Amino acid sequence: MAATFLDALESGRILVADGGIGTGLQELGLKAGQPPEELIIDAPDAVLELHRRFVAAGAEVILTNTFGGTPVRLRDSAYPDRAAELNRRGAELAREAVASTGAFVAGSIGPTGALLTSLPFGTLEPEEARWAYAEQAAALAEGGVDLLLVETQFALDEALAAVEGARSASGLPLVVSFSFDSVGKRGARTMMGVGAPELVDAFVPLGVAALGANCGSTPEVTEAAIVELASLAPGLPLWAKPNAGLPKPLTHPPEYELAPEQTGAIAIRLVEAGARIVGGCCGSSPDHVRAIAGAVRAATAS
Repeated sequence: MAATFLDALESGRILVADGGIGTGLQELGLKAGQPPEELIIDAPDAVLELHRRFVAAGAEVILTNTFGGTPVRLRDSAYPDRAAELNRRGAELAREAVASTGAFVAGSIGPTGALLTSLPFGTLEPEEARWAYAEQAAALAEGGVDLLLVETQFALDEALAAVEGARSASGLPLVVSFSFDSVGKRGARTMMGVGAPELVDAFVPLGVAALGANCGSTPEVTEAAIVELASLAPGLPLWAKPNAGLPKPLTHPPEYELAPEQTGAIAIRLVEAGARIVGGCCGSSPDHVRAIAGAVRAATAS
């Protein structure tokens, strides 16, 4: 493995990222409706075990269990006043899981769950959002992550606030990933109407290490977004982590429609479309990641 995440990107090799944290933790004791981040305090061994399963499956980039770790989002958790501690500990658990493997740890930074006041019906002031993201980023950096991942974003204003907050707290490489839900005449779009051109215009000038798509309605929509991003920003490393299809109804823990071998084939299409980091999001188990890693390594070795 390369010495740093940026070295790995510059080498041109394809990196395999992990799978779905929330759905994985549901098999290890996470209750329905419970914030996954609470397990960092309540059941750290379960979090560590899931990280280790992804590493054993071939993941080279492990995400921290801190997707909902902003102080804003943690207000609805059992630990509303322990954001810094929770994020720092989440980073330390992921760091422990990758010890001696050469895998990288990405500090996961998801949406706050509130709309900014720059949008209709928004209640969160941009400065409060930047502060919340800065606090989370600082704690993740203190815990030892290799990069910061602003992921599953829908709205441009909030993602920009996240980048500004993260940059004010840390000089770590930054990856920005949006969740795309539809494809039409204007291309792939998020639920807030943001498309690939807006992402490229907003974030490429900011010098992000990679840009991409994760979660979303279907892998095909994620693939369409990657194709667009590759055409608009040639040479920029792209991040792709689609869901394992849609969840089947009335199943708990939820079962998703795509089998591991299907996600392996999807990963190859994403690489061919231009992705440099590929993995899975919701519903992607260690078996899915193992199939993705096997498919990618077989394809790149030929």
